Amino acid sequence: MKALLPGSNPTHPQQLSLLMKGVAEDVKAYRSLQLLLDDQFNAALRYQAAQLNELAAQITGLVDMMEQRRQQRVFLIENLLGADGTMAVAIGILTGAPRDALKSGWQLLEELAIDCKQRNTRNCSLMMNQQSIMQAALHGEEQIYAPG
Repeated sequence: MKALLPGSNPTHPQQLSLLMKGVAEDVKAYRSLQLLLDDQFNAALRYQAAQLNELAAQITGLVDMMEQRRQQRVFLIENLLGADGTMAVAIGILTGAPRDALKSGWQLLEELAIDCKQRNTRNCSLMMNQQSIMQAALHGEEQIYAPG
């Protein structure tokens, strides 16, 4: 990822190009995240602690890179359009193929983000349920008999 530092002053076309590139990179990253989340789910089903630790590190690294690109997008949009700028407005200032590419890329990115959130929720639910079952097995259930 080419970093854009506050204080640098690329041209508007360069900023739009960086914006488009960042969206395309995040689409690829979210597709990778989908696979990692599926691997995490399968490892959790099989109680593979070592693999879960490895996957957690991979997921964290990928999410950190995506967060850096998100911050770059915010910076680019604010630099292009002001503090109230949005991706929709940024898409609107483009024309032709670049506009279509950014619009479809952004829509796909939003869909992938929603899908990954759902997969993450699924994984968290599974692991929390496993934790509850393990706690009950190790320590007994609280209030097995309800007071009369």
